[in-house]
Amino acid sequence: MPIRFDAADAHWRVAPMPGFSADQKDWLTRGGSLTAHLRTLGQVEVRVTREAVDLPWPDERAALGLAPRASAWVREIVLVVDGVPFVAAHSATPLAASHGAWRAMRSLRTRPLAELLYSDSGVSRSALVSRRVNARHALYALAANATHSRVPHAHAARRSVFERHGAPLLVTECMLPALWTHLAHVAHIEHVEHNVHMGRERGPLDHTASRANAAQRAHSELR
Repeated sequence: MPIRFDAADAHWRVAPMPGFSADQKDWLTRGGSLTAHLRTLGQVEVRVTREAVDLPWPDERAALGLAPRASAWVREIVLVVDGVPFVAAHSATPLAASHGAWRAMRSLRTRPLAELLYSDSGVSRSALVSRRVNARHALYALAANATHSRVPHAHAARRSVFERHGAPLLVTECMLPALWTHLAHVAHIEHVEHNVHMGRERGPLDHTASRANAAQRAHSELR
């Protein structure tokens, strides 16, 4: 279903930046529910940090089709996996839409927004766009508050617009450092387990020979 709204601008782009890691490019472009993807990593909890009438961020107005000084309904949450904050999210919809097409957003409480977005065939989604956000962007402060610790110079973030009955809802998600740390740890464990498995398949003599050859190569390199 075509959508009238576009989440992209000069900074938010469909193609992830070349400097992003493989994990970052993967998670910034994953379709479907981010909450569902996080559930593959552990138990997910939604912590609501703010729900209020507010002005949208400067780079949100165009994506929402709002005039300057027009108000929006804003919801901010942290997605926590096994007690650790992995994602800080900020959602905004025109104030009128929060009483109309997106009124259910006001009564979600600690339920994920995904319950509204992926259970209704009448909801359309724009392309996912991503960027790095630093301290000059409001999303950076949201991420800092979510982690309560020293944060990197910039975060990887993504956003997209959902449309229902002609009304837009912009969802922006900032990936926190703990997510990348967890994925790196999982990859390390898988690598170790793979090596152990391969060693068992070769058998004890092959494994010993392999270690001996490696030692010989190392010795030769030192000579």
